[in-house]
Amino acid sequence: MFRKTLVVRALAAAFGAAALTVAVGPVAYAQTNAVGSVFGQIAAGAGNQVRVESAAIGVKRTIPIEAGRFQVTALPPGRYTATLVKDGNVVSTVELDVLAGQGAEAVFPGSQASTQLTTVQVVGRAPSIDVSNSANASTFTARQLDSIPVATKDLNGIIALAANTTKADTRYAGGISIGGGAPSENSFYINGFPVTNALTQLGSIELPFGAISQATVQTGGFGAEYGRSVGGVVSVTTKSGTNEFHGGANLSLEPNRLRSTPKSSFYDSGANPDTDGTVYRYRDGNTRSEYQYGAYLGGPIVQDKLLFFVAVDQTKLNTRSINAAPQESSIGSTGWLDSRNTNSRYLGKLDWNLTDNHRLEGTFFGDNYKTTDKYFAYDFATHSPGAYTYTEYSKNLGNTTPAVGGEGQTIRYTGILTDDLTLSALYGQSSSKHSQRYSFAATSPQIFAARATDKNPTLTYNAVNPLPGGTTGIPEGAEDKTKSFRLDAELKLGSHTVRVGLDENRLKSTNAGESYQSVGGVYNRYFGTTNGAFKGRGGTQTLIQAGATPVNGRYYYVRERIFDDVTGAQSDQSAQYIEDRYQITDKVLLTYGLRNESFKNKNGDGDVFLESKNFVSPRLAASWDVLGDSSLKVFGSAGRYSLQIPTHVAVRGASRSLFTDQYFAYTGTDPLTGAPTGKTALGPATSANNEYGQAKDFRTVSALDLKPTYQDELTLGIEKALTPSFNVGAKVTYRKLKATIDDFCDQRPFDKYAADNGIDASKWGGFACASFNPGKANSFLVDYAGTGQYTTVNLSASDLGFESAKRNYVALDLFIEHPFSNGWYGKLNYTYSKSKGNTEGQTKSDNAQTDVAATSTWDFHELMEGSYGYLPNDRTHQIKTYGYYQITPEWGFGGAFLAESGRPKNCFGNYGGSGEDIGYGNVFFYCANTLGVGAVSVATPRGSQGRLPWNYTLDFNVIYKPAAVKGLALRIDVFNAFNRQSAQVVDETREPLFDNTSVLSTYGRVISYSA
Repeated sequence: MFRKTLVVRALAAAFGAAALTVAVGPVAYAQTNAVGSVFGQIAAGAGNQVRVESAAIGVKRTIPIEAGRFQVTALPPGRYTATLVKDGNVVSTVELDVLAGQGAEAVFPGSQASTQLTTVQVVGRAPSIDVSNSANASTFTARQLDSIPVATKDLNGIIALAANTTKADTRYAGGISIGGGAPSENSFYINGFPVTNALTQLGSIELPFGAISQATVQTGGFGAEYGRSVGGVVSVTTKSGTNEFHGGANLSLEPNRLRSTPKSSFYDSGANPDTDGTVYRYRDGNTRSEYQYGAYLGGPIVQDKLLFFVAVDQTKLNTRSINAAPQESSIGSTGWLDSRNTNSRYLGKLDWNLTDNHRLEGTFFGDNYKTTDKYFAYDFATHSPGAYTYTEYSKNLGNTTPAVGGEGQTIRYTGILTDDLTLSALYGQSSSKHSQRYSFAATSPQIFAARATDKNPTLTYNAVNPLPGGTTGIPEGAEDKTKSFRLDAELKLGSHTVRVGLDENRLKSTNAGESYQSVGGVYNRYFGTTNGAFKGRGGTQTLIQAGATPVNGRYYYVRERIFDDVTGAQSDQSAQYIEDRYQITDKVLLTYGLRNESFKNKNGDGDVFLESKNFVSPRLAASWDVLGDSSLKVFGSAGRYSLQIPTHVAVRGASRSLFTDQYFAYTGTDPLTGAPTGKTALGPATSANNEYGQAKDFRTVSALDLKPTYQDELTLGIEKALTPSFNVGAKVTYRKLKATIDDFCDQRPFDKYAADNGIDASKWGGFACASFNPGKANSFLVDYAGTGQYTTVNLSASDLGFESAKRNYVALDLFIEHPFSNGWYGKLNYTYSKSKGNTEGQTKSDNAQTDVAATSTWDFHELMEGSYGYLPNDRTHQIKTYGYYQITPEWGFGGAFLAESGRPKNCFGNYGGSGEDIGYGNVFFYCANTLGVGAVSVATPRGSQGRLPWNYTLDFNVIYKPAAVKGLALRIDVFNAFNRQSAQVVDETREPLFDNTSVLSTYGRVISYSA
């Protein structure tokens, strides 16, 4: 893609909250993730006080110090002056920038004991290597984000710049993989308040892009303060008002005429001469235009005491695109989509300095998406839209954007109670409301055929219901709420700094889930096969026995699917931690602590169906300032990290749900609706997971004494100031998944247990699914007699048929960085990594399944045959570089470059092992060794089909700030300058459902390219 962005901005001087540089490296110790600290060391007799103050935001702190190391914590981000005082006289002063979650080192010239107090030295100091902690993180400040091109103006665009990160499968509406984790395994904060998507944990609520003071991406080694993540922690700190008024506006234009034409998608199965090489999805006529405008204002309400900052922006994204493949055009009339997306964001921030030692902060934010999708018929012969069909209206539902959406309010208190005791308390709440409606009322079932050979050529397939087959929708009143309370305390005891804290999160989802948007919730999908002996799930007779006659050598049948899983859900999450920072010597800092986490999930009736109690995670880290001057640091960490379960796991997992399939031979179709007529059942309606709409017993839908998803991590790194202008570093990360939670849906072990133990199960309603720890021994409650008397069924890992859950991630990161000086900043990262195992984690990118922590991965053991290999988020090599150069006060330019190796490929087909397919079809790591009669399915282990091509993107910008118009900036961004559109995701399903004698024409087609 070739894209230019013209940005016109009225800018004043940088806010006090915006730092001058980007610090990418270990994060320092801080009171919370929303504040920072100043640390340093002075010789005996050099001074007896250190004063740290920010005139811009009215903060002033003074601590007594005679000799040795000192630290001033709980400082709001901003520009500070640190002053060394002896007997009331100023020895020296240094100016520095404090970043949230980091430590800024104050090195005072003239701080030796022999210095005569004849002059005062004031210096501005470039950032040194941060030796005050050992977490692994990348921090991007407002100036950085305003100086380099960020391809998507959201958190995913920022996170993608950091080492050890890769974009998630493009079929997910939100999320990114950090440190080998699944895209749902990260935690997100705004000013210390959790804003992770409560329903699925994919993505988060976001801010106006220009309201971000800094964004920190922690990819490992974080301390006991942080939890609920086995991927990464993303902390956003907002801008704040200062003692000077600042304001401005911005306008950004991305017209379609400056964008290159997107690639079309082609059939590429290699086995179908009728379709191979032809267009699957024509995209030459697609258009995409984006416009953004916003404004901000900040300043004092009461000088030094009460400051405010407000920012708003709105983005309008208009796209027009093909919405169907040519062979789908005869069923339905929705081939062309005209989509209008509006994203409105706002931030309000109040900072009240009650005294020098007590501070209140109030934050109000919103992030809401509204989409209007208009569908039209499309003529694939002339490549032109046709008649209007219908309109879909939605709010905060992912379509072309990661539309988590929502609004929140928080209040935080920070108090310096004594020189040695600091207290912080935060309360906040957020709500994300979702809605979806159509311009018509459904009056018929949905119908669909995936390929031309699935449709009986002698019949017509007109349809009144214009929705594509399989379209689900959400009910009215869908909403997710989060309430959170947090308390942190810090006590300094000589060379020890002890921190303790707790947090409580309450999550609630109302009307979660979906159902088919049709009369009766019915979806009819047509199939064609050359196999007249076909049997579907639960089939009792063949197509021939059902009276079907072949047409041109093919038999035709239809699957009737009914689906509805709308419910409510809740989750209560609690954590406590204790941590000690022990300054063993002036050069060695040891940090050790414990974090205790618990969570419980509730179904729509408020019953606790899944619970993990008091899971303790130890953390240990060390930092060695080798030379004592912050020029060489060796650091490392070892820790255990765990993850909670989202509210969505109650949907289908613990609440009433309906999901049935029934197969029919048919003789005709209704001329009005396209629904099948003359049906002959091939068997009864079946449900692979026993979902017939019955209420689920909350006592039986999860194993007893579950352990949470957790992993162990080791890191070791070194950083060196090579010269005053360049820093270099290397870091090794090793992560090993120890346990995970997913659902299990196989009744066979329970039937065997009953038979082995002489239990009468004739009145048992059967087993649906239950959350469990894969690869571990699990105990379940089962009501075999149907009387409310439960049997505790103890099943070993062998009984369940699984090996342990495996995901091993190892990475070597190398970097060279030029901190901002002489007008430029730059950083080059190289990461060599391997992510290998039999599970991606909470998600399943093989088919982009959004049932987080309830995927089909572990439903029964045959699905896991061949599952070990390179995982979907594995990228062996990554090169990331970015920077900017201020040529003159008026002219500057920035750039970013990415090169990464491709995703591993798979082949999915029908089961070919020695076990049993209990009705899932073409989702196994097996594919036929040949075509036609006699084809045999052979093992195709995960990642064995090669890799997608490398992805390369080069982005750059030019910024002009005319001296004659102070505050005005004109900017042009060019993204993917060489228009290299690499395949990001391909269709990996090779065979038709329950048919290994042929190859799907869609196998191997590109689902998405890089932009």
